[in-house]
Amino acid sequence: MAQLSTKIKEYCKANSVSDVDFTTDVLLQDDGQGAYIKEWNLSIAKPSDSDLASYETAANTTEANAVVDATRRDGYGDIGEQLDEIYHDIDAWRTRIDKVKSDNPKS
Repeated sequence: MAQLSTKIKEYCKANSVSDVDFTTDVLLQDDGQGAYIKEWNLSIAKPSDSDLASYETAANTTEANAVVDATRRDGYGDIGEQLDEIYHDIDAWRTRIDKVKSDNPKS
């Protein structure tokens, strides 16, 4: 199940709001019963629970791709080392990067 913040980001993106600040725009709270929207300070309508539920699939994909991105970044290694590898053997670098990508496909 996707995090509430991710579903909110997907809802906002679908409503032409590209950036959400969770310290000023939307405040979340969890009183032990699960997270909920405590305060909504955006110019678009506050989403209902059913609105947010409709973004579950998109939010799950976003979260899964974030994990893939982090794994790929680790696999790619330091940019300085990559540049050195490219300088010495671009084909070996390309092969290694392609393997990192194929081992960690996005949804």
